[in-house]
Amino acid sequence: MLLPRDELTRIRYFTARVSARLEDPNSPQRQDTYLRALRTIPMVSIHEGHFLSHRIRMPLAEPPNHGPRTVEVIKTEEKGSDVNLATYLLRDGFKGEYDVAVIISNDSDLAEPIRVVKDDLGLAVGIVNPHPARKRSRELQRLAPTFFKQIREAALRRSQFADPVRDAHGRAIHKPPGW
Repeated sequence: MLLPRDELTRIRYFTARVSARLEDPNSPQRQDTYLRALRTIPMVSIHEGHFLSHRIRMPLAEPPNHGPRTVEVIKTEEKGSDVNLATYLLRDGFKGEYDVAVIISNDSDLAEPIRVVKDDLGLAVGIVNPHPARKRSRELQRLAPTFFKQIREAALRRSQFADPVRDAHGRAIHKPPGW
């Protein structure tokens, strides 16, 4: 829908497995459902990173006059997904496997691989922002992609999987409530 003149030949999906949390205990099941649905599309390959969680002491934004100036928090970081994306962006570009790469992300850490693909390989790299935050859009545009697009909610709604989706064995995959 976003690039109607281009032929889609491959989708690489980069993610990390989420863990259940007190505020969202069903997130792993919803993610599994989505990954099962993605696997029904032959051109999709899923590349998994991982999450690390650890305790860290962080300064308070507005510490009180008396009392602690820091607090211990549990910091969760996704590891590997952005590196994997950059690696395949470069690998596939060097192998001549695309004319235009489209990155659907709001991660601004991809400036150097985008520059290498554009400047050294002469290939187009577009960024599609999946989030509505305009401030983040400006930050992503500073990465100097060949083009930038913002996903609008109506286009996102039209791009949803059917409910149900059937896997290779004919089993139904239903959308979880709230999607």
